Amino acid sequence: MTGRSLKHSTAGRARKVNRAKRAKRTRMKIRESNSLRLTVHRTPRHMYAQVIGAEDGGDRVLVQASTLDKGLKNGNGGNVDAASAVGALVAERAVAAGVQKVAFDRSGYKYHGRVKALAEAARAGGLEF
Repeated sequence: MTGRSLKHSTAGRARKVNRAKRAKRTRMKIRESNSLRLTVHRTPRHMYAQVIGAEDGGDRVLVQASTLDKGLKNGNGGNVDAASAVGALVAERAVAAGVQKVAFDRSGYKYHGRVKALAEAARAGGLEF
């Protein structure tokens, strides 16, 4: 193994660990406020969003949407347009379930690109955060 490949593997690991630390810090702040949270998870191919309840430890999923849903599964799920569609769908489902106000949990990802598109579409769909 060369020094270069070792350098890149540790940099990737550190990036993942730092993202996990940011996510944990955000989740603790949201837990203190005792509010519902809109959680985002992204992979290179898909986007996932869930509204998670605040009671009983905060582990009950109220509504969810992803690019794997039947209505959204039309091809490329890893782009900004797909993220916007997921945001609109999760907002529609949340409003139907009686949820109006949530805290946005970006899971340590930068508020940029697909995460930003999902958040703006959820706001346009009627969620407040």
